[in-house]
Amino acid sequence: MQYKDYYEVMGVPRDASQDEIKRAYRKLARKYHPDVSKEPDAEQRFKEVGEANEVLKDPEKRAAYDQLGAQWQAGQDFRPPPDWDAGFEFRGGGYTAGDADGHSDFFEELFGRGFAGAGPTSGARHGFRLRGEDHHAKVLIDLEDSYSGGTRSISLRMPELTPDGHVATRDRTLNVKIPKGIRAGQQIRLAGQGGPGVGGGESGDLYLEVEFRHHALYRIDGSNLYLDLPVAPWEAVLGASVKVPTPAGLVDLKIPPNSNQGRTLRLKGRGLPGKIVGDLYVVLQVDLPPANTEAAKAAYRQMAEQLDFNPRTNLGGS
Repeated sequence: MQYKDYYEVMGVPRDASQDEIKRAYRKLARKYHPDVSKEPDAEQRFKEVGEANEVLKDPEKRAAYDQLGAQWQAGQDFRPPPDWDAGFEFRGGGYTAGDADGHSDFFEELFGRGFAGAGPTSGARHGFRLRGEDHHAKVLIDLEDSYSGGTRSISLRMPELTPDGHVATRDRTLNVKIPKGIRAGQQIRLAGQGGPGVGGGESGDLYLEVEFRHHALYRIDGSNLYLDLPVAPWEAVLGASVKVPTPAGLVDLKIPPNSNQGRTLRLKGRGLPGKIVGDLYVVLQVDLPPANTEAAKAAYRQMAEQLDFNPRTNLGGS
């Protein structure tokens, strides 16, 4: 996938005001409109300008796009950094792709997926009162937050327009109660923390979509956890009892004799808590001792002489 420099497409600097972007779009749209343009690539350029404008005209999309940084060059191979959009607070349903026909893969990767709305995203009128918009944000929490629950401080950035027509972000910090056992993709609703109402209407709600930060030990799959456990060759072959870390502390695990690389052992109920308690799956990773001494080399030579073993038998190799 190639990086799209929307500022270059529009011919404006990165600090351009929204009015400057609007004027640039009108000029380019007239120049490349397929019905009037004589340019050989008018249709393609018209689509590119339209895509760039869809991002840069929207303060929220523009702020998220700017978060990627200015070091990228147009046409450069690109993959968005993990959780690049975490902590951004958006009005309504978050990203909206609109009419996705003709959009580039770059656009679809960044803006072609939306937060799952949980409740109304537009105001409901009661007389002359208007309910505020719901807001959405993706937030990162630690595995331990889900395992134990509790209150955590969450910082959010809300894109907005300044009086001179530029895009800035307003920061706010909230103390959020993390439900015990919450899963990735689930939402936390904060009543009244969305957009303000009009004419005395009630404020909208804020929905926080939860994702987990990378964990040094565990991979998370729903309510289940996976742990790669290094074991010595003799532990795998002869069997052993070893200590295994879990979110609740160390537990004893029996490794059956003749266990192979990649064998998965289940510790029931040692995953995330909840109505359906998850399990912890331990994946054995046989770790070979280094032959960095003469004694170690001699031990390997002895194994080669005494053991009738060929790991490539099934390949027909020798």
